[in-house]
Amino acid sequence: MASHILIAFFLFSSIQPFLAQSRTLKSENQDQFKSFQNLEGAGKGSTVEGLSKVKQYLKNLGYYPTETNLVTDHFDEVMESALKTYQNYYRLKVTGKLDSDTIKEMMIPRCGVPDNINHPTKQSHHKPGKFNMVQVIDEKVLKSVCSKAFKKWADVSQFTFEEAPAGSKSDIVIGFYSGDHGDRYPFDGPRNTLAHAFAPEDGRFHYDADENWSTNPDADQVDLETVAIHEIGHLLGLGHSQDKNAIMYRAIPYGTTKRHLSQDDIDGIHALYSSESK
Repeated sequence: MASHILIAFFLFSSIQPFLAQSRTLKSENQDQFKSFQNLEGAGKGSTVEGLSKVKQYLKNLGYYPTETNLVTDHFDEVMESALKTYQNYYRLKVTGKLDSDTIKEMMIPRCGVPDNINHPTKQSHHKPGKFNMVQVIDEKVLKSVCSKAFKKWADVSQFTFEEAPAGSKSDIVIGFYSGDHGDRYPFDGPRNTLAHAFAPEDGRFHYDADENWSTNPDADQVDLETVAIHEIGHLLGLGHSQDKNAIMYRAIPYGTTKRHLSQDDIDGIHALYSSESK
């Protein structure tokens, strides 16, 4: 990967599709979380409506092999194994059941990049066209936020970042998308996956347009810069950290502002690029 990286911002000119779709998806997504709560206590051998959604959640995060078919609501041995791995990864009591602590963990807003386990979900290298791209905030605001986020990583690595001239080729592309946007990792509306980015040298960084984004978040909003710093870490090759103080920790609760790299983040980028680190 080149140490000098060009960045492009793609924004759609109309805000109306976002406003209309956000209202629809919000209701659907809240219903999904309510269904997760209704599954509390489910374990191996049970068949309960809604278990297939939990299976899909775990698959999206890398706890099932990519080719696994998850169409049934039956809690089988494979699901129990996936759930135990998830519980162990997040240092929960390993029960193999959908207990209250596990469900609470699943309901925390998070980055959509799969967790670092034995069979992570493979990321697509297909680069789609600009469909379902929407405008959420002013372009100047987004560029300012991302500029500050990139600087955090530039200050501790050999990388430098520059905005690509309009129409030119770039190494990184940043934009807002809704629902299924062509990269095999559809967004789910508010209150679950906030954003995702692809490992080097793919260069795509996608915000979920249906979240409530802000540069000064209240309890019901997501901080643009906090998420930008996190996703840039993925663009540079970092996975999720298990240090809750790290930028690269997978969860980013509403109202949280975390805009400084921890020592764990710095150690991670130095480990990846040790020969040329500052």
